[in-house]
Amino acid sequence: MPLILIVDDSPTEVHVMQTALERHGYRIAVAGDGAEGIRMARQMHPDLIFMDIVMPGVNGYQATRTLANDPDTRAIPIVMVTSKGQETDRIWGLRQGAVDYLVKPVSTDKLVEKAHAALNT
Repeated sequence: MPLILIVDDSPTEVHVMQTALERHGYRIAVAGDGAEGIRMARQMHPDLIFMDIVMPGVNGYQATRTLANDPDTRAIPIVMVTSKGQETDRIWGLRQGAVDYLVKPVSTDKLVEKAHAALNT
């Protein structure tokens, strides 16, 4: 059963994503900010990370760049899930190492579809 790490500081967003993904058989771990997400990714080696951008402290761009440049975590696919919907935000997120980019609000069907796609490539 694949492990997905959700890195997001919004309890509501985490609840919605976690509920949808667990219903489809995924195990979930949660980090409340980028620094915690980096620590957990290094410890747990999840199969996929859903990363918010706007968080206190280490933001999602910084956390993604750190994980993408670390030999121990660079193979973990990161999908950004954020309210930042400008094309420049998407391009910057992909340049930091994300494999995909979703703009909130994301339907649970789309979230599960992206998880399945990222885990089966």
